[in-house]
Amino acid sequence: MQIERFRWWHIAEVLRIEEDLFAAEKWSPAMFWNELAQRNFYIVALDGEELLGYAGLAVNGGEAWVQNIAVRRTAQRRGVGRAMLESLLGEGERRGIKQTLLEVAVDNAPAQHLYATYGFEPVGIRRGYYQPSNTDALVMMRDA
Repeated sequence: MQIERFRWWHIAEVLRIEEDLFAAEKWSPAMFWNELAQRNFYIVALDGEELLGYAGLAVNGGEAWVQNIAVRRTAQRRGVGRAMLESLLGEGERRGIKQTLLEVAVDNAPAQHLYATYGFEPVGIRRGYYQPSNTDALVMMRDA
């Protein structure tokens, strides 16, 4: 598996993963184009030609937000998400980030566990954050 920068030609495959994992709450093509246009740090995990997952980090001053981490169902529980999270955190470190935050669905215990192993702690709840399911998001934070 290799981690590379997310490029525009990855969007079509990323959208297929979005549809499978998030259905009605998936991101639109325009949202990904915007993330790339804003020069946020986005990566993909590849196994040869197969795109296994993608992740993004938005940096603003001394703070960063993990925008998303998604792994194709057939590649889950193989360390792909962990490798991408480490890459995002490494980029934050290179940029001198003091705090990294993220939102994760309150019912996504495996992701919460992964984040906790990297020092993320719950700091709040965003009620009804994920739409249209109205699922709450747990806000987690990690100091550098």
